[in-house]
Amino acid sequence: MRALLERENFHVVGEASNGREAVDRVTAVHPDVAVVDIGMPALNGVDAARQILRAAPSTRIVALTMHAESSYVISALRAGVRGYVLKTQAGADLIEAIVQVSRGLTYLSPSISTVVVDACLGKGPEALADRLSQREREVLQLVAEGKTTKEIARVLGVGVKTADSHRTALMRKLDIHQTAGLVRYAIREGLIEA
Repeated sequence: MRALLERENFHVVGEASNGREAVDRVTAVHPDVAVVDIGMPALNGVDAARQILRAAPSTRIVALTMHAESSYVISALRAGVRGYVLKTQAGADLIEAIVQVSRGLTYLSPSISTVVVDACLGKGPEALADRLSQREREVLQLVAEGKTTKEIARVLGVGVKTADSHRTALMRKLDIHQTAGLVRYAIREGLIEA
């Protein structure tokens, strides 16, 4: 991807291997456009986008993903992503998305437009963001990645009791009371990949 972007005269100022690194890198560098993958480990692309936009509000975000399902698209757009590009169409679409988003416009891979129209007509799913707090989404992702409550507390920089409270709250809100169910839910919602 870096070679593709540099061939088109874009200046790549950094790379990250997970969502937390992406947030840190963008916060440090403040690029015009950040390209994030929806399925990043440690912090998914949707939550990373939210954090990036809080820390660097002038940075515009393009999601590059293999997910065309409405739950992914709608969650990303509600998080502030302004470009949504499918990896299967990444060649020309990614360049066009970066150009359009850097101009303040929105870009969606052509096959995504139906998903967005259906959501506007009330046919889209309720967003995960409407059910859980950001911290609960982070805890859900970490649980689904196999982290213990103690590990979650360390990653988030909170106490074990606080991490456990978030876990209990998200289980109550989702009416899911087993870890396996949380993992299935996280996969379905696009927080992690199977």
